[in-house]
Amino acid sequence: MASVEAAAEHERILREIESTDTNCIGPTLRSVYDGQEHGLFMEKLDGRIRNHDREIEKMCNHHFQGFVDSITELLKVRGEAQKLKSQVIETNRRLQDDGKELISSMEELKQCRMQQRNISLVIFGCFFFQGACLFIPLCLLCVCRYYPALRTLEQLEHTCLPRAGQYRFCSIMADNIPKLRIHIRDEAMTQLRDFLESIRKHSDKIGETAIKQLRDFEKNMKTHLDKIREVPGAQDLVDFSPVYRCLHIYTVLGLRDVFENYYRKQRRKQARLVLQPHSNMHETLEGYRRYFNQIVGFFVVEDHILHTTRGLVNRAYVEELWELALSKTIAALRTHSSYCDDPDLILDLKNLIVIFADTLQGYGFPVSQLFDMLLEMREQYGEILLKRWNITFRQVLDQDNYSPIPVASEQEYRHYTSQFPLQDPELDKLPFPKKLPFSEFVPKVYCQIKEFIYACLKYSEDLHLSSTEVDDMIRKSTNLLLTRTLSHCLQYAIKKKNVGLAELVQAIINTTHLEQSCHYLEEFISNITNVPPDTVNATKLYGTSTFKDARHAAEAEIYTNLNAKIDQFLQLADYDWIAAVQGGGALTPSDYLIDLIAFLKSTFSVFTNLPGKVAQTACMSACKHISTSLLQLLLDSEVRQISMGALQQLDTDVRECESFARAGPVAGFQGDTLLLAFSDLRQLLDLFTQWDWSTYLADYGRPTCKYLRVNPHTALALLEKMRETGRKNNVFAQFRKTDRDRQKLIDTVLKQLRNLIAQHHA
Repeated sequence: MASVEAAAEHERILREIESTDTNCIGPTLRSVYDGQEHGLFMEKLDGRIRNHDREIEKMCNHHFQGFVDSITELLKVRGEAQKLKSQVIETNRRLQDDGKELISSMEELKQCRMQQRNISLVIFGCFFFQGACLFIPLCLLCVCRYYPALRTLEQLEHTCLPRAGQYRFCSIMADNIPKLRIHIRDEAMTQLRDFLESIRKHSDKIGETAIKQLRDFEKNMKTHLDKIREVPGAQDLVDFSPVYRCLHIYTVLGLRDVFENYYRKQRRKQARLVLQPHSNMHETLEGYRRYFNQIVGFFVVEDHILHTTRGLVNRAYVEELWELALSKTIAALRTHSSYCDDPDLILDLKNLIVIFADTLQGYGFPVSQLFDMLLEMREQYGEILLKRWNITFRQVLDQDNYSPIPVASEQEYRHYTSQFPLQDPELDKLPFPKKLPFSEFVPKVYCQIKEFIYACLKYSEDLHLSSTEVDDMIRKSTNLLLTRTLSHCLQYAIKKKNVGLAELVQAIINTTHLEQSCHYLEEFISNITNVPPDTVNATKLYGTSTFKDARHAAEAEIYTNLNAKIDQFLQLADYDWIAAVQGGGALTPSDYLIDLIAFLKSTFSVFTNLPGKVAQTACMSACKHISTSLLQLLLDSEVRQISMGALQQLDTDVRECESFARAGPVAGFQGDTLLLAFSDLRQLLDLFTQWDWSTYLADYGRPTCKYLRVNPHTALALLEKMRETGRKNNVFAQFRKTDRDRQKLIDTVLKQLRNLIAQHHA
């Protein structure tokens, strides 16, 4: 225990000896000699001395080259000293030989010895002075303290060496000082090149970190508004000491302009490399992210250099670089984004550009052109969305069964009414199961329109636009969706082949409900943009006109398809145009007409749910088409003869059509309005079957004429076919007198009709 305490005491004494001024070391040594462990202390002291010797040896080894150079110079001085010593020895020999002159020359000998002593002192002093002068700058260089090394060399050159006098060792040191300066300059430049290479390689990482730090800072500012923080600086990301050191060295050396030109030239080269995107950048989002990070990293460094170096770069230089970067970046983005056909990738790219722009704006760079370009990209984004939704709408329409949706429970009913704003109090009151008036494509199309609006809204976020501008953009895009994409899809679905009347009827019902939902879409957009729909100059949705056009197209297709079906039945008509007049029982309608009437009754029963006057228009169109087609059968050039018996059969068929019309196959007609479709044919048949030519000829041209709708040309053509029948059969010779009179009357009527036509239609 005592030995441990003694060892500790010796350690304390040694530390005190090492740290205490030499004037106060006496008491410390006395405590050692008064102690009983004098031998142990000496061992400790020897050990400490050996440690210091080793440290001195390491230091000497570290600076051995400088020491060798100094020794070399010293050896040269020693040679001169040897010569002088030889002279002294020779003089001493002579003095020994000349004993007599020894006494007289004692003063001379004394003087020589004094010179010898002085020379030795000078040699030692020169050795120490030269070694110290060269050793100190070399030590500073070893620890990269270039500026203190330069200051030491300057002091040595302008203060110390002039005082030493005109000695050879002074001139040697003076010659080495420029070499040391060049060495210092080159070392600093090497470190600068390493710095430039490092920031070039790691500019993407620098940019990534800067972006992350700025976004974290913005989040903190939003979360803690009471805490004011500075935007993270580049000094947190990069060690700029090589730039500052090299700038300082070149400034001290009077080469600041050279350094500034070199730095700017190198950074311009690096800027061009950074701004050159990879050829496949557009393939992945990561390619764009790396490109943006590199640019941010570059300008974060330049912005810091601008604010910390007092002229190494100036505002004009940085603005010139930024203008170059802005133009090349925008051109690259326009080119590469044009290859993209994925709206999700475009949206992610837009978000990256916003982050990129916000980051650089945080460092003071103008970025309005980037946001202008984002508005341009929005057009491309909208077109890509329209293409995607075109496919979606077509799939929805192709997969639809065009049948009212059956609903078996309240839960199902809520499900569909949550997807589509159905307002039908009468339907709400009906018990389950019941059917919704529209088919599946109505709620699906409505939901897809809302999804499209959401997609447009996502792009408008963070573009620094006002609510009114966002609302206007969304409405314009939605109008394009309705008037172009959805309209074309509806037209395609309506006009494609093999679409039946039932499907067309359901399409009309569906488009009617979609048209009625347009004001709900207006409200939906207003709710998500916070812009009232009645705002002045607010863009209105064109959904109403879109769905009206689709409905009108479906209506036209119904009329066309219905007439085509009627034509199919009429093709089955097989009239005997030279049939004799039937005596006795009443005639029965033709089979084809009975089938046609049955088809029309079945078809019009489906039309009861059609909105507006579609059913009435379709029914009137069908009846007019039947009437016109039957009249065309009479006037067909292939039919050269028509007998009264054939006209009677046709009259029977027309009466069947009139009976159908009178029965009101579709509600909504007033009185016998539907019968007007057959009025032209009815008056023509009445004129011939009743042979009432006197009335026709007498009243022709009057507003109250009984046969006002009979065209004389039509009557003339039909009458000529009847006369042709009489001639072909050659049966007039066997007629009774009344029949012979009718034949004469036909000729008379023909003549009068020709005169009538000549008078009124010349």
